[in-house]
Amino acid sequence: MSGIKAKLKYLANSFEVIEKGDHVECAISKKKIPLENLNYWNVELQEAYFSPVEVKKRFENLK
Repeated sequence: MSGIKAKLKYLANSFEVIEKGDHVECAISKKKIPLENLNYWNVELQEAYFSPVEVKKRFENLK
């Protein structure tokens, strides 16, 4: 990773790169997620998650 944080627009089944970079930050854990490994995000909240564990934490916090 070059260390440049990307800015993305999260879509239903993909994402659009707004500002080039090689990673994004998990909204919960703050871990860096390389774009090639990005699998979890929330379109409505426009945020990325490192793994299903963070997805579950966000969902529980929203209840």
